[in-house]
Formats: sequence, C-alpha cells, structure tokens
Amino acid sequence: MKLSTKLTLFITGSKIAIVIFFVALLPFLVKQIASNYTVFSLKSQKTKVMANIQKNGLDYYLQGEENYGSYTMLKEEYISLEPVANQLAIDTIKTAKRIVESDTLNYMVLSYTFKNHGKNYLLEIGKTTTSIDQYNQSLQRFALYVLIILIAASIVIDLVFTRKLISPLATIIKTRLLNNKFPFELKKTRIKTSTADFKYLDESISSLMEQINEAFAKEREFTANASHEFMTPISILQNKMENLLGHESTTETAQRAIVDMMKTLERLKKISRALLLISRIDNEQFVKKESVRPSSFFAALAEEMGHRLQEKNIQLDFSLAHNQLLENVNHDLLFQLFYNLINNSIKFNRQNGKILVSDHFENQQYCIQVWDNGVGIPSELLPQIFDRFKKSGSSENLGYGLGLAIVKSIVSYLDLKIAIASVPGKETSFKVYFNLAT
Repeated sequence: MKLSTKLTLFITGSKIAIVIFFVALLPFLVKQIASNYTVFSLKSQKTKVMANIQKNGLDYYLQGEENYGSYTMLKEEYISLEPVANQLAIDTIKTAKRIVESDTLNYMVLSYTFKNHGKNYLLEIGKTTTSIDQYNQSLQRFALYVLIILIAASIVIDLVFTRKLISPLATIIKTRLLNNKFPFELKKTRIKTSTADFKYLDESISSLMEQINEAFAKEREFTANASHEFMTPISILQNKMENLLGHESTTETAQRAIVDMMKTLERLKKISRALLLISRIDNEQFVKKESVRPSSFFAALAEEMGHRLQEKNIQLDFSLAHNQLLENVNHDLLFQLFYNLINNSIKFNRQNGKILVSDHFENQQYCIQVWDNGVGIPSELLPQIFDRFKKSGSSENLGYGLGLAIVKSIVSYLDLKIAIASVPGKETSFKVYFNLAT
C-alpha cells in the first residue's frame, strides 16, 4: 500500500473516530451547556427583579396584594413573590414540580429569600425542563452540523497538505526507482523540496546508484578482459598438447593424461566463451532492431541439437500455432536463449523423454513455452536457478552453471520476462514473454 494511501486512511479514520467520540459525548455536553445557560438566565432575571424592587419598591410587583405570580402563555416560565417565615434563608437552583392552573409541571427553579421593610419574601423564578430539552436538541443538531463541516474541511486541508508534503517522495520514487533498470540511468537534477529528509534521501539514492553502476562497470570490464585473455593461453596449450599427443615418444599413459588435460582446457574455453557472451550482452554490443519469427530459429535449433536428442532418444516437438512476428529483437540472441533452454531440458530429461515447444497469448503478451517431462528441479533451487555458476543438479556432468545465466542476461537485455515452474520428478517448464508491438 502506498504511503499516501496509508496517510489518507489514517487521517480519515482519525477524524471519523473523533466524530464518533464527540457524538457519544454530545448529549452530555449540550445538556451541561443548556443547564449552565439556564442557570445564568435565571440569575440574570433574579438580578433584574431585585433591581426593579430596589428602584421601584416591592409594590411594583405586589400592587397591594399579599403575593405575586406570573407565567408566560405556554407556562414555560413563571415568577412568584410571597412572604415567608423570618427564619427562612434560601438561595438555591434546583428542579422541582409546580402546579400552574391545575397542570403539574417540572421546572428548574431559582429560589431566593430577601428582606423588605423588615419582612422576609421568597422570590421564585422557574423555567420548564421541557423547554430546556428543546434547547438541548437544537444545540445538539447545531453542534453536530458544525462538527461535520469542520471535520470535512480539516480532512480536505490535511489531504491537500499531506499530498503536497510527500509529493517530493513520490517524485523520487518515480524518477529514481520506477522503470529504472540496471545499470541505472542517473539523473543529475535534484528533487526540488524544502524538506531536509527528502533531500538527504534523494542524494543518498543517487550516490548509491552511482556506486552500484561503477562497481558493475568494473565487474563487466574484468569479466570481458579475463574471458578474452584466457582464450589465447588456452589455445596455445591446446596446440602444444595436440603436438605432444602426436609425438612418437609420447607413451600411452602420457597420451591419456594429455587427453584428460585437453578436456579440462575445453571446459575452460566453454566457460570463457560463455562469460564473454554475457559480458557482450551486458555491454549492449548486440543490436535489437530485427524482426524475427520463432520458426526461423527453432528449425535451426532442432537441426543443431539432433545428436543430443538421439543420445537419450528424446522427442522434440514444436507447436507454434501463432508464430508471432517478434520485433525489436536480435536473432542470434533469441537463438542462444532457446538453445540454452532446450539444452537444459535435454540435460535434465530422462531416457525416452519428451520436450514440447509451444506458443500462446497470455495477459496480452505473446508467450513461448519450453516444457519437458524430465527429472524436474528442487523447489529450494528455483530462486537461484539463473545465478552464475549455480548448477541445477548434483551430477558433475550437468554443466557449469552459465547456461541459464546467459538466458537471464538475454531476457533482461531484450526487455522480456521469463517464468519457471517445476515439479520434481515430473516436469519443468520455462515461459518467455514478449511484449506485443502497439
């Protein structure tokens, strides 16, 4: 999963978690706010009433009566004044029931006693709990709408900022890593960013890629030079051994020893040729602008490998139903690629075995498959099957571990793909995928 996707999911998830948590707390919070507001409102009304009494006198409300009572049309609020015992002292706000015109209603009541002209009076100001609950619902809806708007706005702002913040990282991945095949193409321009970490990452990756390229170039140069230089002394030794072999004074025992040494030299020559071919491929010394049909090199392959097939009485069949024209390739390299694959199938096949070369289309790619019913390859060897000098079996005569390394180099150079599947003791198949021209 991409970093931007993870950050998006985290930001969205965290905001949703905040919404859920806030919605769960919202009724309690709003209830507290409404209660506090009601208390404040009742105290404000009490202050106003007491200011009127102080200014205009108690008769402003009593108007000659013993007590005073008044309520709104819907009985949501009321105010009352009445004399009380001298020893009574009250200054509270609490919920209580009151009877108004035969209706028993729940009120939040402010009760307050005060003296006027030597008498104690009780002032009550009430507000129905029902009206308070109505405020609660309105406040909850309003708070929820505001919260949703703020969360949505913060998500958008966070996403925009996050994308802008990590955009240099995406540029580094795109320009330095994606579609950048080995040996790496180094871009001298640095990523524009104000983030020191991204600058350091860009410089570190570029430096590392440059070091890898230099090391690889030295390895290729050494392999090419060593392989080329080995050929001259090997040829000289072969000539001298051939002369010794034909000399009259050479004994039969010496001749057998010379023949064994000549076989060893021949193996060295084959290894040198293989390494030199890999080096030439890695150094891109082959053109890849040819258009080739598979039948053109498979016919030559069958003819060249005839004696190898006869030794084990192996049946080699071709089933090229499509024989697709392959473009931007190299005929000789394709010949070498499938020569090594078929040679591998012969090497690890059983007596009277079978090899089938077929073609088909798979995932919008042209595929050539080399299948055999040989001894198979152990699963633990499959990950390293294309490594140099890694043999596919334990027998001393199974090869030098360079055939499939050549295959890997050709596949990489021609921008192809290869897949291997094997069932030990039953079968092995190699699939080579070609990109179709658009």
